[in-house]
Amino acid sequence: MPLWRRIAGLAVLGAILFIGAALIPPYLKNMRFQRYLDDAVETRQKPETLQAAIVNRAAQMGLPVRSSDVRIEPKPNGVRVEILYVVRVDLPLYTVDLHFHPGAAN
Repeated sequence: MPLWRRIAGLAVLGAILFIGAALIPPYLKNMRFQRYLDDAVETRQKPETLQAAIVNRAAQMGLPVRSSDVRIEPKPNGVRVEILYVVRVDLPLYTVDLHFHPGAAN
């Protein structure tokens, strides 16, 4: 196999690893945030208090969640929480907006 093919293969592999390293952390944060939401809806708080707690927790985790991104719908036996937020990932030649839609209900 020619040397240039090996170098090109390593360059492609390196690019894939670099992009993966940039994109994986927001998904991991979203998974942790989803676990928090699952626990938070079980606490039986008032919707306003729950919304403030969710926004504060997201800020602690470094997620760009605002109060207007959190939708709380009261149900007969609890609440349903839906959130939509966008995380921007800047890569050297391209910018990616990752849209997350975590939710929980009890």
